[in-house]
Amino acid sequence: MRPVDIQPIGEELAVKWDDGSESFVPLERLRRCCPCAGCKGEVDIMGNLYKGTEKKLGPTAFKLLRVVNVGSYAIQPIWGDQHATGLYSFEYLRHVADLTPES
Repeated sequence: MRPVDIQPIGEELAVKWDDGSESFVPLERLRRCCPCAGCKGEVDIMGNLYKGTEKKLGPTAFKLLRVVNVGSYAIQPIWGDQHATGLYSFEYLRHVADLTPES
């Protein structure tokens, strides 16, 4: 499963998948699901999760400036608050797209 087109449209990221389906991911959900170590934490060899203090996200945190392709396996969103360390594998992007609002 790979995206064939990714476009920001308003407050959503529109993704057309190679199976013909489409997803519309709210930008706030996309940002809150950022998989980077700064947002989700890091796990050591013993399985302990280390996470910094949670940052309050302001309105610019949900403003998508651009999306960069990373090889042939992921995208890297660049946000209005300059956060750009989250790499969303295509598999993870599909997972985030498929989340229900209450998830």
